Order: sequence, then structure tokens, then C-alpha cells
Amino acid sequence: MLQKLPKLKPVNCIIAFLSAAFQAFGMYNIHALSGVTEGGVLGATLLLDHWLHISPAVSGFVMNAACFLLGWKTLGKDFIGYSIIASLGFSVSYGICELFPPLWPEIAEMPLLASIVGALFIGIGAGLCVRAGGATSGDDALAMSLSALTHIEIQRIYLTSDLIVLALSLSYIPLRRIAYSLLTVIISGQLIGIIQKLPARVPTQVPDSACS
Repeated sequence: MLQKLPKLKPVNCIIAFLSAAFQAFGMYNIHALSGVTEGGVLGATLLLDHWLHISPAVSGFVMNAACFLLGWKTLGKDFIGYSIIASLGFSVSYGICELFPPLWPEIAEMPLLASIVGALFIGIGAGLCVRAGGATSGDDALAMSLSALTHIEIQRIYLTSDLIVLALSLSYIPLRRIAYSLLTVIISGQLIGIIQKLPARVPTQVPDSACS
């Protein structure tokens, strides 16, 4: 029975949790205020927050759990373990952030700055989690599963999911701000790739699905 459990490294668990907490801080203090959104699960949580008043602390955990469950047979046990820890880190941290007023409400009137600063929180948070061996959202698990079922290149699935969420976000975000959101998606994606490629003292095996 114990052999079926993932063998997680304590340091990587801490990195996965804190990187997701860092991301949640940026989501609450920047994205949720500025109208600049994200694609994938992160953008969907903001969409649900706006229309159904469901906290991203709840919707993020539920959607990520569903994606991880779908990709359980595709991804390794360690990856799923670190990703679940990151999902908990995001939900707990976002819930704590909601207990306090936003630190910089004026950024709501600075969409260009918000898109850049917000991308830093998303890209750095996700990138560090990837280096730890997991992912801060269930997008990776979902994309791999859909790619296996449809035989569509995984990069196209990522792009399609982001565009779908951004298109739905037009229901409450002006077109101009969606353009800023697209900028955020591009910058954060590049940051994840850069951080993942940085040399490490101890090589860590990272699933290919987490490198998007």
C-alpha cells in the first residue's frame, strides 16, 4: 500500500505550497481588481467569481481537483502530489487574502501596469512550482488528457483553453482589457519557460506537460 503513495521531497512540497501562495496573492491584489484576467483555470475562477460570486479559493480547488483526477493515469504520482499541495496552497492563501482589503486598489486604473505586474506573480509562481515538480493549476493534467484522447498537439490545447476563457471573459471585461489579459498570458507563459530552464544544483525531473 505504501509503495503506491508518491514519494515527495519536503523542500519541494514547501516550494509548491509557497509558489502557489505567491500566485494567489497576485491574483487577489491585482487580477481580481484590475479586470485583467488569465486563461485556463485561473481565468475561469475569476469568471465564476464575477458572475456567480464563487470565491476562487473554492472554485480553483474544485476545478484543479477535477483536472488532476482526469489526468491521474497520465501523469506521475509525484507530479499529482506536488500539484495537490500547490492547489491547497492557492486556495488557503486566497482565502486568507480575502480577509483583508487589497493592498493597492489604485492599480485597477492602470491596466497596462496590472497586466505586467500580474504576469510576474503568475509566471514566477507557476515557474517555481514547475521546478518543484508540480503545477499550480490543473491545466497541465487537463491538456495532457485531452491530447491523449483527441491526438491534438498539447500546445494547441493550451492556447485554445486560454482563448476560450478570455472570450467568455468578454461578458464582463471590455475588449481593451482583454487585450491586456492576452499580454499577461504571453508574459506569464514566457516566464514559466525561462524559470523552468534555469540551471539547478540538483537536477529535478519535471513532466513535459508542466513546461507549457
